[in-house]
Amino acid sequence: MRVSELPAEEYNDYYAGYIDQIPDVSLRSALDESAAALLEYLTHVPENHVNYRYAPGKWTVKECLQHIIDTERVFAGRALRIGRGDTAPLPGFDQNEFASVAKVEDRRWLDMIEEFRVVRRSNTILFKSLTEEDLARIGHMSGNPASCRAIGFILCGHVFHHAKLYREKYGFGTSA
Repeated sequence: MRVSELPAEEYNDYYAGYIDQIPDVSLRSALDESAAALLEYLTHVPENHVNYRYAPGKWTVKECLQHIIDTERVFAGRALRIGRGDTAPLPGFDQNEFASVAKVEDRRWLDMIEEFRVVRRSNTILFKSLTEEDLARIGHMSGNPASCRAIGFILCGHVFHHAKLYREKYGFGTSA
């Protein structure tokens, strides 16, 4: 399925801005393309700029990457549960609370890049392993309906969104 074929009722309107960031490609292509866009940027950020924040109260380059990694993990767990037919309502997560306890200042930048690469690769394999029936299953996350495939596309749009923010707000790297 291409992103343009994803029914809007399979995800909350809150995520429409992420979905709109994705070129009209399949989920598999979107997973690969969004990861490549982000990794192209991240690998060009100088080590001495990873603690830069573009405005007071905004995340540093490292904090933003940790947020992306955390989101990948949380949403993949949701997709797995929905894809396997779990009908229990799935709670939201507070991204700011996660960020406040992540302790990224103690982490090596290259380790964080590798973690994103590995987590996204794992998520790509997860989505590839699911059947069309699994991907079409709808569960509830944060009190709203969400299909497994919509969660995959949301992850892609989320990464495209942050790749764009990195370029526009943080200003390092290439034009990925």
